[in-house]
This record gives sequence, structure tokens and C-alpha cells, in this order.
Amino acid sequence: MSAFVAGCKSHPLTDYRPLDKAGFWSSSIEDLKTLHVGNAEIAQVVSLKAAGVSDDMCISLVRAAHEHQHPFASATSAAKLNAAGFSDDQILAIAKNDQLDALSEDAVMLRLVGLSDPTVELILKRRMHGLPTISSAQIGRLKNTGLPEKEILKRIESGMTDAQADAEASAREKARAHAGTGFVRVRGRRR
Repeated sequence: MSAFVAGCKSHPLTDYRPLDKAGFWSSSIEDLKTLHVGNAEIAQVVSLKAAGVSDDMCISLVRAAHEHQHPFASATSAAKLNAAGFSDDQILAIAKNDQLDALSEDAVMLRLVGLSDPTVELILKRRMHGLPTISSAQIGRLKNTGLPEKEILKRIESGMTDAQADAEASAREKARAHAGTGFVRVRGRRR
């Protein structure tokens, strides 16, 4: 038995009142009690509830953390994903891979870059499986140079590194900066 499980069997002094004050259903509070949450986890769950996350999702996130043998401490990360428009299923998939804190900032950035949902999901899956993927900053640079999403995806799937993406983005930025700056002689009549 792990130290986490052994240490969490009971929390005789756990205060469940904040859950009630936050608006959790009594059945949800009972579900959290069966997960043997402590006061620190209750504070995390209450902050999630305040961010608009459903009772069921809060319970699922706590359960996912416990399956990875640690208490739930990723309310901020989950709330950011929720606020960025990620679905409960997407957030839970990241939590089940125990990567909420590791991927939330990057996932939000990918959404802000303006990538489509299928592309964001593909990139996140690659990251969750440890496959090489260009950073969101470099993806944003490539997109800002006018490279279409389809082309960015091709580069990601081919295993492009950040260094290669940086070189391409720099070249594209330089080409755009010099576009239309050539000398053009205007011919006309002299007076």
C-alpha cells in the first residue's frame, strides 16, 4: 500500500462545511467523503466550484489524482482549461494522464493562438504521449507569419524541432519584412 493511500484512509478532523457553502449537492459531498479528501483538497475543489466547474467534474478530477497516488492540487490548472473553453472530457483526459499542471498553460496558449479544436487536441495528445511537438510559442510565430494551420500540422507530424521552427519563422518574418520594398522606377512625362 502506498504512503498516500495509507495516510488518507481517514481525516477525522476534515471540515466539509466549505463544500456545502460552495453549493455542492449533498450526494457530491458524500462522494468526496468516500474519496477521503482532506482540508487542502476541499479548498482546491471549492475553488474549482467557484470557477464554474460541475460537482461531477470536481469529483472526477479528485479521483484521477488519487489514481495517480497523490492528492488533488491542480484546481488552478483545471480552472484555466475550463475558462479557455476546453470540455470536461478534454480536461479529464489530461488529468487521467496526470499532466494537468504540466500541460494547462500550453493548452491555453494553443487555444489563444487560434488553432482549431482538432489541431489543439492532436497537439495535446502528442504531448501527453511524449511525442516531439513544436512549442506553442513557435507555433504562434509560424501562424503569425501566415503559415496555414494545415502546414503547421505537417511540420509537427514530421517531427520538426523548436530550433527548426525558429529558423523557419525567422526566415518567413524576414521575407515578410522585405516584401514590397524593392525599388520601382516610375516613368512619366517630364514637364
